[in-house]
Amino acid sequence: MSDSKEDKPVLGRKPLGIKRTVESGQVQQSFSHGRKNTVVVEVKRRRVIGKPGEGGAATPPPAPSSGAAPAPSPEAAQPAAPARPAAPAEARRPAPSPTPAPRNDLMSRQELQAKLLREAEEARMAALEEARRREEAQRLAASEEEKRRAEENRRAAEAETGAPQEASAAPEAAAEAQAPAATPAKEEAAPSEAAAPAAGASTEEKPREAAAPPPRRFTPVTPAKRPEPTKPERTKRGGEADRRQSGKLTVNRALSDDDSARARSLAALKRAREKERRHTMGGYQQPREKQVRDVVVPEGITVQELANRMAEKGADLVKALFKMGMMVTVNQTIDQDTAELLVTEFGHNIQRVSDADVEIDTEADVDAPETLKARPPVVTIMGHVDHGKTSLLDALRGTDVATGEAGGITQHIGAYQVKTKGGDLLTFLDTPGHEAFSEMRARGANVTDIVVLVVAADDGLMPQTIEAINHTKAAGVPMIVAINKCDKPEANPQKVRERLLEHEVIVEDMGGETQDVEVSALKRTGLDDLIEKIMLQAELMELKANPDRAAEGTVIEAKLDKGRGPVATILVKRGTLKVGDVFVVGEHSGKVRAMVNDKGQNVKEAGPSMPVEVLGLGGVPLAGDLLSVVENEARAREVATYRQEQATKKRTTAAPTSFENMFSALNTTTIEYPVVVKADVQGSVEAIISALNKASTDEIKVRVLHSGVGAITESDVTLAAASRAPLIGFNVRPNAKARVLAERDKISLRYYDVIYDLLEEVKGEMAGQLAPERIETVVGRAEVKEVFPAGKKDKAAGLLVVEGFIRKGINARLTRDDVIVSKTVIASLRRFKDDVAEIRAGLECGAVLQDTNDIKPGDMLELFEVEERARTL
Repeated sequence: MSDSKEDKPVLGRKPLGIKRTVESGQVQQSFSHGRKNTVVVEVKRRRVIGKPGEGGAATPPPAPSSGAAPAPSPEAAQPAAPARPAAPAEARRPAPSPTPAPRNDLMSRQELQAKLLREAEEARMAALEEARRREEAQRLAASEEEKRRAEENRRAAEAETGAPQEASAAPEAAAEAQAPAATPAKEEAAPSEAAAPAAGASTEEKPREAAAPPPRRFTPVTPAKRPEPTKPERTKRGGEADRRQSGKLTVNRALSDDDSARARSLAALKRAREKERRHTMGGYQQPREKQVRDVVVPEGITVQELANRMAEKGADLVKALFKMGMMVTVNQTIDQDTAELLVTEFGHNIQRVSDADVEIDTEADVDAPETLKARPPVVTIMGHVDHGKTSLLDALRGTDVATGEAGGITQHIGAYQVKTKGGDLLTFLDTPGHEAFSEMRARGANVTDIVVLVVAADDGLMPQTIEAINHTKAAGVPMIVAINKCDKPEANPQKVRERLLEHEVIVEDMGGETQDVEVSALKRTGLDDLIEKIMLQAELMELKANPDRAAEGTVIEAKLDKGRGPVATILVKRGTLKVGDVFVVGEHSGKVRAMVNDKGQNVKEAGPSMPVEVLGLGGVPLAGDLLSVVENEARAREVATYRQEQATKKRTTAAPTSFENMFSALNTTTIEYPVVVKADVQGSVEAIISALNKASTDEIKVRVLHSGVGAITESDVTLAAASRAPLIGFNVRPNAKARVLAERDKISLRYYDVIYDLLEEVKGEMAGQLAPERIETVVGRAEVKEVFPAGKKDKAAGLLVVEGFIRKGINARLTRDDVIVSKTVIASLRRFKDDVAEIRAGLECGAVLQDTNDIKPGDMLELFEVEERARTL
């Protein structure tokens, strides 16, 4: 039998020409998202290894050169031949398409190019198949090696335990060791046989096969599926690499429908690695023991806050409360006993604390007498407006503060420190004298040691002077009367001393204990006497404080500065305030970033009786709040949070009421005048709100929607726009965005720098909201004598004017037995047959009443005029 080169498989580069190719077919691959791909695959025959002596029958005869399809060999068609069955993937391949017969005529250039492309594709597919077979051979070898190691481990374990299976296991291990050796040999031989010529039964190949030693007898096992490789131990790098390579997609895997060809997902790989790591670290981790915590529980706490302190989930606490029969949410407040049940149920320890434990108790903290040292006195200057308080302070300080005040009146509390000629320090607080600043004066009296009451010698005692006297008495501090403006010709200091007797203020010249001094701030006379008397009074009081402790102070004034943030003027009462101290002031906490004295200089520390501006607050506190330095920021936040909760509870807790009060509130006719107030400092806000509330009446009252410190912002404009309320700015202006928003929403922006003007305009606006006042004046009475018909429907009354007069068009009330029947107007008036405008008392007339015909003899007609006047507050 001669060789046929046309039947050789095309695996590499071949000479160009018209030759018969290997059998090929087309397979359509399906991918995700509806994608498809058509692949040209090669159909090859495997060499069938039979029994010894049957090797020549395995190769098929050469195909005839006529171009017909090759017929299958008779050996392959016999069922009794021990041929190795094809793999499942190969069995499912489509039947090879018959190779068309070669044409005798010359092929065109297009056919030649198609032929070359097909040959190149077949060569590529053959190379891919060769790589797949090598990969499977390596994987099977690794699997058999793993089995062998496992068997050796088992034998070693049986040898240690003395099991009798050692003898019987030896031949089985030998047979299993031979099987993997034969399988790779067979797989390695397959590619070489496929590369051999199709005429495998040639005369040159037969003696080589006869000379070869006969192969070992074994029964090939055909698996139903491609064998799944045994998972190697995760601790070996080689096994991990094989497992990663097993996920590569080949042509056979793409065409196979079994699950073994699918690659493992990334999540599965992560789970496997995590499992391996746990095994490597010594088995699965045991669940951690629950940590028992010491939970601090105040008298009232929200469920969520309790869950945070217990490091538990809020939903778990709500579930536990539901089981107890309490339908609550995580934001609801529970009492201390309920919180204790929850803490105990979750296995924690409770520490009960009261409000006194959280709040800072300054009264119980008393300094030892040996730690006290002398401190400068705090002097507050009080009195009526325009009596010269600020001018007197300017004279003492040698500066000019009064000219910088709007309208020439003080509208803030100013704190200054003055050094006398003798080297002593005095701290002065300047309070406003206007009636609206009553709370400022009261606050100044409470933080002061000595009050200097300034009274103008030409004006005498005025309302705010009397109010200042009452504040001083309520605070229990000594008073020094400074009679100012004594340089004026009309000044009468003696009259002032006599007027002071009316309010139980007796000066020393009249046998009392109150010191007085005549001064002139303009001429700067009597100032030395005033300072001398202040120092004498301070010496008698023996003012002392402990400077070597945590500082405490009082907020004199607070504001929101655009560049520096919240700023508060603090008067230190005891201790020394230093830069870097953590403090609590009101509902806010903070840390001292910087301190500025009254001369604008930065200072590092402030001792007792020293006023300083403090920067670093968390918010703008209220004037009069107490500042306390604490040990750390956690303590400061705790106290500030507690105070905020108490303030919120106080605002939201409604006072108990009854149904009568509820209905009376609904039926009220009081008009509300809403306003939004923004000012430069907290004291001004306080004074404006107080003055507006005093301006309210039973018919109209002011409702302050919002008040704050600082410039007018967009949120203020939005709030004012929602209720169409005027926005009052006192010494502040809106920012650019707020100004644009106010123009768009047509919000009324009112700017003031003097509180007089503010109150007058707001009162005028409030009065304009009220209806004009109606004043009725009775001008006459008339008695109905007879009733006559007038026209088809109307009736005319014959009247006798009893008193006053009756006029056409005047308002009238018709009464019967002193009960009002109707309210009407005189439509027409006649005397005999003539129309008249007015009839005086004692005369008779006829009148037609408008919109009423219910007239009877004996009724009385009351005539009155109505005058409307504009309302004032």
